[in-house]
Amino acid sequence: MGIQQWYDTRILPAVLKFACSQGQIMKHRSHVVPLASGAVFELGCGGGINQSMYTPGRLTSYAGIDPHSGLLDDTREHAAKLGVDVDIREGVGENIPFSSGSFDSVVCTYTLCSVQDPGRVISEMRRILRPGGKLLFLEHGRAPDAGVARWQQRIEPMWKRLCGGCHLTRPIGSTLRGAGFEVEPLGQGYMRKVPRFAGWNEWGIARKAGV
Repeated sequence: MGIQQWYDTRILPAVLKFACSQGQIMKHRSHVVPLASGAVFELGCGGGINQSMYTPGRLTSYAGIDPHSGLLDDTREHAAKLGVDVDIREGVGENIPFSSGSFDSVVCTYTLCSVQDPGRVISEMRRILRPGGKLLFLEHGRAPDAGVARWQQRIEPMWKRLCGGCHLTRPIGSTLRGAGFEVEPLGQGYMRKVPRFAGWNEWGIARKAGV
């Protein structure tokens, strides 16, 4: 096992769980996750970070996938407290292992930055949504300020190696719109006390255009 593989397997999952559960990030999650209802699918559910934010009584079932198998035990433990049928699997967003039109809500928080093919992942999330369903998103990505964006481009190659393939330069809202979603922004901005190159966040509701 090489150093990078050892780091990605043994160290990275714990680093990601810690980084993605800090105060400001949890506050942002609280604006998005409670909006989920009905049959819910969560992309990148490893660690169970969002579990405590789902609104009791609004979910009829819960499913999720994550590529990091070491994080799924925690997810299953937390999800069991939701009081609904749970189906959690190891998997990737480019090939979501559920039928088309299976879910009322899809939750995607701090995940699109690290997938291999964001266009395909977004297409897959759209596929599994029922007519009238909603994609609830919270992501960090390309900053609107040109100076910050230039720094993101410079830092990204090393950042990806340290952070599990996480990209700094991927646009968020415009990408969802280009994939056939109507986007209702709920908020955006830089996180406080975080370097601006890593701090731009956008969150909102994306619905299938024309549905």
